[in-house]
Amino acid sequence: MKPILIIEDSVDDFEATERALTRDGGLFNPIRHCTTGQEALDYLSSATDADDLPAIILLDLNMPGLDGRAVLARIKSDAKLKEIPVVVLTTSNKEADLNDCYRNGANTFVVKPVEISEFFSAIKRLKEYWFRVAILPRGERDAESA
Repeated sequence: MKPILIIEDSVDDFEATERALTRDGGLFNPIRHCTTGQEALDYLSSATDADDLPAIILLDLNMPGLDGRAVLARIKSDAKLKEIPVVVLTTSNKEADLNDCYRNGANTFVVKPVEISEFFSAIKRLKEYWFRVAILPRGERDAESA
């Protein structure tokens, strides 16, 4: 089963996202966590085949160093990575960030709710859509055996 990659510098936000994803069961994908943009790019570049790549990436925009904007641009400009859906999870509600992210290939842009119950609800809706409704790209091996 392909992992879910969460790129998030805040440990609290990562743990809340992980809890929200695994709450209520039904999601068995392993969850990987990178705390910096560079760590995430290193992780993605180390994948030896399509099965090692994540099914989806949850990306924070505002990280020190290589921020989410730069990570998104690099992912979507890489032939090996560009088909991976990227959900931007951010505290930013700036229209410029929204427009830049979609222009650079983000699949979804979500402003993190401040209230934890609203945050859990938003992640639950994301999980339902991306893992129960949407059809995600499969790895080359999976596609060949289908």
